[in-house]
Amino acid sequence: MLLGMICALASAVCFGTASVFQAVAARDTPPGTGSGVDARLLLRVLTQWRYLLGLALDGLGFLLELVALRTLPIYTVGAALAATLAVTAVVAAPVLGVRLRRAEWLAVAVVCGGLALLALSSGGEGHRAGTPALRIGVLVFAVAVLAAGALAGRLPDRSRAAVLGLGAGCGFGVVEVAVRLIDGFGPSDLLTNPATYALLIGGAAAFLLLTSAFQRGAVTTATAGMVIGETLGPAAVGVAWLGDRTRDGLAPLTVAGFVLAVAGALALARFGEAPAPATAAPDTDTNTDVTDKNDKNDTNDSDANTDIPALPSDSATPSDSAAAAAERS
Repeated sequence: MLLGMICALASAVCFGTASVFQAVAARDTPPGTGSGVDARLLLRVLTQWRYLLGLALDGLGFLLELVALRTLPIYTVGAALAATLAVTAVVAAPVLGVRLRRAEWLAVAVVCGGLALLALSSGGEGHRAGTPALRIGVLVFAVAVLAAGALAGRLPDRSRAAVLGLGAGCGFGVVEVAVRLIDGFGPSDLLTNPATYALLIGGAAAFLLLTSAFQRGAVTTATAGMVIGETLGPAAVGVAWLGDRTRDGLAPLTVAGFVLAVAGALALARFGEAPAPATAAPDTDTNTDVTDKNDKNDTNDSDANTDIPALPSDSATPSDSAAAAAERS
């Protein structure tokens, strides 16, 4: 149990750090088609070293997640994975120069508090075996997630980001459930188990949809959808069909910890987004010099005008001129 919790938290650290590098790499990658999901996008981001580093951290995090899922209830692992955003926030501060506000530090503390409650109250992994119908259902759901992402390109930008994020979260949720539905790891066991294919399709769909969301903007919306998708559904499946339980008498504490961890993660959703490049400030010194020059020119023009003698008025008539001459004589 302690080993599982350590692995779950270490997995969150790996995923949270990876997301910082992947978000920056995805933003630096030229856009492709206008659809919600561009399958060639993954090939393009693989040329970015930051994305490759993120993938390496994701691989390590996935191995740690496997250990956690084999020893802890799905709802505990899901909440720990939602804490990925807290890790991203802390990592983004020194690496990307993002400044955390006081409310965001409070959200990080809320996530940590929720995870502490889950560590104290969650029971062991449920030992109920998944039915063949559940395995097939998870596979069908994984394919549906991928298809929904492909159709997301027809939606407006903000709705598209929400669908991509929710789809990515559901894909990660499929991975969580599929790991619990794999009983044996021999070649024949893996090839004949629909959960194996659900894991592969769900994981690939999650990466593709999340990378598309990072590349196309509005990532705060997408990240919030991802947190919801990877926590609520898998937790319900674990409790309803796989026998996940809490420690005796501590169910309210478990619910409170789960809600706190997810709510704190949602408050940190903006840290799924890479910071926008800084725009150059206008050169105020140059503008001041130009203004000074214009003022000097205006002053010179005024001085020149005062040196010119006044001309006789055009409105004077010949009779007026004659009268003036007679007066002088």
